[in-house]
Amino acid sequence: MKKLTLLALLFSTLGWGQSKDYSYQKTQWVDSVYNTLSLEERIGQLFMVAAYSNRNESHVQSLESLVENQHIGGLIFFQGGPVRQAKMNNRLQSLSKLPMLVGIDGEWGLSMRLDSTYKFPYNMTLGAVQDMDLIYKVGKAMAIQAKRLGMQFNFGPTVDINTNSKNPIIGVRSFGETRDIVTDRAIAFTEGYQSEDVFATAKHFPGHGDTSVDSHHKLPVVNFDKNRLHKVELYPYRKLIEHNLSSVMVAHLNLPALEPDDNIPSSLSYNVVTKLLREEMGFEGLIFTDALNMKAASNYAKPGEVDLAAFKAGNDLLLFSENVPVALDLIKQAYEKGEITEERLAYSVKKVLSYKFKSHQTSYTPIELDNLVEDLNASQYDDLNYELYNEAMTVIKNDHRLLPLRELEKQKIAYLKIGDDKGSDFLDYLNKFAEVKEITKENLHDLSFYTTVIIGYHKVDNPWRNHDFSAEEKQLIQTVASKKKTVLVSFAKAYALSGITNTENINSIVVGYQNNIFANRAAAEVIFGSIGAKGELPVTISSKYEVGTGIKTKALKRLGFSTPANQGMDAATLAKIDSIANYAIDKELTPGLQVVVTRHGNVVYQKSFGHHTYQKDIAVKDTDLYDLASLTKILGSLPVLIKMYDDGKLHMDSKLGDLVPAFKGTDKANITFRALMTHQSGLPAWIPFYKSTLDENGKPDLTIYNYFVTAGFPVQVSENLFIRKNYDAEILRQIAESKLSPKANYKYSDLGFIALKSFIERKYEEPLDQVVTSEFYAKMGANRLTYLPLRRFDLSEIPPTEEDSYYRYTTVQGYVHDMGAAMQGGVAGHAGLFGTALDVAKMMQMYLNQGEYGAERFFSEETFHEFNDCVYCSKGNRRGIGFDKPQEAGKPGPTCGCVSMTSFGHTGFTGTMTWADPEKDLVYVFLSNRTYPDSNVNKLSKENIREKIQEIIYQSIVE
Repeated sequence: MKKLTLLALLFSTLGWGQSKDYSYQKTQWVDSVYNTLSLEERIGQLFMVAAYSNRNESHVQSLESLVENQHIGGLIFFQGGPVRQAKMNNRLQSLSKLPMLVGIDGEWGLSMRLDSTYKFPYNMTLGAVQDMDLIYKVGKAMAIQAKRLGMQFNFGPTVDINTNSKNPIIGVRSFGETRDIVTDRAIAFTEGYQSEDVFATAKHFPGHGDTSVDSHHKLPVVNFDKNRLHKVELYPYRKLIEHNLSSVMVAHLNLPALEPDDNIPSSLSYNVVTKLLREEMGFEGLIFTDALNMKAASNYAKPGEVDLAAFKAGNDLLLFSENVPVALDLIKQAYEKGEITEERLAYSVKKVLSYKFKSHQTSYTPIELDNLVEDLNASQYDDLNYELYNEAMTVIKNDHRLLPLRELEKQKIAYLKIGDDKGSDFLDYLNKFAEVKEITKENLHDLSFYTTVIIGYHKVDNPWRNHDFSAEEKQLIQTVASKKKTVLVSFAKAYALSGITNTENINSIVVGYQNNIFANRAAAEVIFGSIGAKGELPVTISSKYEVGTGIKTKALKRLGFSTPANQGMDAATLAKIDSIANYAIDKELTPGLQVVVTRHGNVVYQKSFGHHTYQKDIAVKDTDLYDLASLTKILGSLPVLIKMYDDGKLHMDSKLGDLVPAFKGTDKANITFRALMTHQSGLPAWIPFYKSTLDENGKPDLTIYNYFVTAGFPVQVSENLFIRKNYDAEILRQIAESKLSPKANYKYSDLGFIALKSFIERKYEEPLDQVVTSEFYAKMGANRLTYLPLRRFDLSEIPPTEEDSYYRYTTVQGYVHDMGAAMQGGVAGHAGLFGTALDVAKMMQMYLNQGEYGAERFFSEETFHEFNDCVYCSKGNRRGIGFDKPQEAGKPGPTCGCVSMTSFGHTGFTGTMTWADPEKDLVYVFLSNRTYPDSNVNKLSKENIREKIQEIIYQSIVE
């Protein structure tokens, strides 16, 4: 009967328009289909054959023959790619009289078999996760992917209890070594998987965990009595059956307690498949054999004969038959001889048909090829992986609570990579928290500079590879641990750590389980405390570190890393930032830029665009330092002033004349600190200090400047220009003599911050740059936030800000752009700070935390709120105490107009902006060098680039 004729008959028989219950409809469909099938077609439904989308045309043609001539019931796909598989699936399904059931061995996702697909953690990594809701989500995510690729089965979860650490074939494919660890996660996974109407398959029944032989090559012996088998190996299956498990895969094992004939593998044993699984345990779902080409099964009998034995044993679907025509003929002969009854055949065939009905395989629907790869790698899977690895990180040793690392200002941290895989992602993430220098085994002789060494053991993320430490690696660990505080992080199988028998001198040990960017990031976050360690060992490593070991560490208030969706933002909307940033680059509004967005204390967006100059010489990196311009006010001067206020060294009504002696006896003496910080003082906006230092030709006056550093000209202005000693006093004199507005109305002014630098330095008896670094940046790990960047960083890491043709007559790069700040040697209260967008975000997060960051409280919550108050709003002045604040609705101002009124931030002349919003728990940082090569026309501002990006950020919030 032709395919279309059959389907028409079936729909007619069912009467789909009638109101009938599901069970009745299924029975009607199954019976009617079964009755239309010939004996050969019925037997054909029992076979699920292997398909490879990476093989040649002859392989596809051989499968076509099996579909058309043997009427096979299903396909199990192996190696290949998703698009190739989808095309192959469509081609074969279109030829089949009945749609075939399709499955895959995708224990950690489709990537176990297919390229260009998503990889979830191994089961043993999930074994460390204590949140079963996340395991449920893994199953659900895998099911969505399987369904998208036209499949109804995933041959997982693996529920083998890996009580043998030397197991050559299970290992990390198991959730762990106890029945409860395995069962809890298997149930959660199965329920998640089957919530999408895709079928989970528990394997390898009755239990492959305590074996020392690979059944692909030889028949393993499981020599336990029935009591042990029921207590341990069979326990997960009983519980899963109670939770409506769809199918089971039977392993090829020698089980003397269940099958007296040592030659018969469990997959071919009537005692195991029928008497135990079906009758004693009451399992009514589909029963699959493990692959019949595996030596543990194929050594028992010839191709075809082994299939017949498997069916007689009670299996419903024969997986990976090596010779379907022969097997089908042998089963037919056995049926005709009465060795297989009609009742037995109908039992399995109708069961197969019922699963086709359950999975809506009553008619063929081709797989949609458009966006297939994109769908299978959607950002939602990254969201889940972020959570999974955050939960999996396991600390098994933590002497003196070394982790998370505190007092970063006292730390000198080194990183030593060992193992055979890359560790660059781990090092990159470590450096996002603090300065971490990479060392090698060649320079271990000089560790005196460092206080702490982080050793990363990086092994290729492959479950079949040997992950044992070499003798040399063990010795390296002991050498370091004997000299310095040591944190060992193993990005390898948990069992690998059993090779480190002497852990006495190792202060902290973190189990990262796998070497990928998710594990690398999560481990770095645990080390520095942006997340706490929550994982527990799913297996025993040694007598010291048994199953269940897991030291919980504290999460500190340090900026971490997450995905937009995990923080209540839409990734697709947030990605629109890219187009605005690229527009700014293409239109030459700025040569390059950095953007960072954080939510709930986590970076959700960090990207760099463009180049240092329009010559496109050096691409902008996240680690490049931009001239922050007026952001210095709230990132350099303000935090110190807030701390001084909090410590009682300063008051809102403190007078400028008392704070800075240069203003005593002047008309500025009674200006209050509050008025200065809110730009309500009457001071002029700025003074072009540099102009009075130029000669009649507009060049630096050589009575004020020198081209070489000398005792009389010690202060460096730019690359080859030095200003005379104590010129700061002259700057203060000019401010003191400036014309004060008769009405103290709002006027933005640099001069108050310039003046207050003198106050800070007099009180601390140290330069401002040293004060803010020691009091804030060093403690926060903001190691790329600095004045005078060329003292620590290479010129190639700092984009230039201008081709100066009016004062310094040079390329301004690595020296502050602001002329007044340059005349103060690059350290001023209003300008001079350089940094990355990430480190700016750390400071803003400290403000959002109301004075707290890491394990440090820098000032009180009450003090922060006082400084963030809009004290003169009633007078039309939007400013806080130092902070800029949002403009009123409909008025021009620094923001998109979409922020809350409690938000705060600042903008800068060089094309910078940072803004924080307590109500949305949000930080936005935009850095650029829009002033290069010429600062005269602010095209970036005219096109509202910073504000447009801010608007996108707020549009992306979905909570």
